Amino acid sequence: MSLYRKLFQQTFIYGLATVLPRALAIVLVPLYTSVLDPSSFGVYATLMAYIILGNVLLSYGMETAFFRFINKEGIKKSLVQSTALTSITFTSLAVLVIVYLLKGHIASLIGFEERYVVWALQILILDALVIIPFVWYRANEKPLKYALIKILNVCINLGFNLFFFLGLPELDSGNLDSFLGGTLQVEAPVDYIFIANIIASGATLLMVLPLYFKIKFKFDFTLWKQMMRYAYPVLIAGIAFSINEAFDKILLDYLLPDDIAETEVGVYAACYKLGVFMTLFATAFRLGIEPFFFNHAKEENAKETYALITKYFTIFGCVIFLTVMVYVDFFKELLIRDEAYWVALWVVPFILLANLCLGVYHNLSVWYKVTDRTKYGAYISVLGAIITITVNFALIPELKYKGAAIATLAAYGSMMIVSYFLGRKYYRVPYEVKKIGAYLLVAISFGVTSFYIFDRNLLIGSALLLVFLLGVFFMEKKELKRMIKR
Repeated sequence: MSLYRKLFQQTFIYGLATVLPRALAIVLVPLYTSVLDPSSFGVYATLMAYIILGNVLLSYGMETAFFRFINKEGIKKSLVQSTALTSITFTSLAVLVIVYLLKGHIASLIGFEERYVVWALQILILDALVIIPFVWYRANEKPLKYALIKILNVCINLGFNLFFFLGLPELDSGNLDSFLGGTLQVEAPVDYIFIANIIASGATLLMVLPLYFKIKFKFDFTLWKQMMRYAYPVLIAGIAFSINEAFDKILLDYLLPDDIAETEVGVYAACYKLGVFMTLFATAFRLGIEPFFFNHAKEENAKETYALITKYFTIFGCVIFLTVMVYVDFFKELLIRDEAYWVALWVVPFILLANLCLGVYHNLSVWYKVTDRTKYGAYISVLGAIITITVNFALIPELKYKGAAIATLAAYGSMMIVSYFLGRKYYRVPYEVKKIGAYLLVAISFGVTSFYIFDRNLLIGSALLLVFLLGVFFMEKKELKRMIKR
């Protein structure tokens, strides 16, 4: 199998496994927005933002360190695996005990009821305990097992969401607590979302549990210190990324008046979901490309390969950007049934473009990963977080959710640009900058023209999308034919 075909195959499988959980969020948006008012949806979105940050803290860069050290000469793979598993398991159980004891104080601090803190804690711990097993599947090139378990997680989560929101009302008892004999207390419909997530995460842990016995618990303190030195910049970068990804919802809730805050978060978070198509593509690509970067770093033509991959990632990203922009009215009616949420559609182009910049950034990040300069990844991410917080504080009081969308684009765009220029200094990859820039500029111009100037006119937008696709075909057909033959 050729290099590109193997990359495509693994990216497709990992992509499927990644797309489905995130696609679940899309599938459930019509259900949530038809049952929950914007204020309740805002509660869900804000709590999920805290969970995103918690996921980063509980993984603390060990996933990336695992990939790096398992490919290092002179280090036993089995020792890397067992040390990582022991570390994550110990810290997860420690956090479980500490947070549970402090749940009342934490609930008061973040402004949520105590039950939400407990449910979020359960989700976080269960998800943390499957980190190393899933990394093991990726490192050992077992994408099918990885994908199967991820897909089953989605099916379980979806099934219980449908049961809670559609099945229970058909029963004489619409109260989950009485239905289960008082086992659980449910005080609001939004609670069902978290309970379904807990059940799915618990089932996933059971499915990967055999790997615990295969990897086994063994701890090498010297190796662990080396892994942590590599991982801590990744942790800092992860925290910064979580700020960029999720803090806009938290800051909207914090900076806006109490009487409108949750509603503003709700409509923004719902329309933010329309940008998930770009997120799905970028995340799936990243999962496939990260092991590829490390495994082929020593190849003679590695840099040329990285450059080619980045170009085609950008092209596909531009096509997704334009497609969603042109047909956004179709997607909004499909995914967001309640018109009360549509007031925030203005943010969609900004979120799409921001996630495209983030995807390009992940491709560019090869320079600091393969040269062990992960601290620069942390610096860049912290820069993005500073921009996110600064722009949000500056714009949200006046522009509300529009300010949050602008801040997201400003952060990811800045990270992409800074990473490119630093990469030129430390690991110069021959990117086709002019061509990539041209594709981006044309796609943005066409998207803005269709969405804002012609007010989402379907005929004009479709024509612009077709022109872009034809332009890409004529510009790239020779290289595409050469790659297929290889």
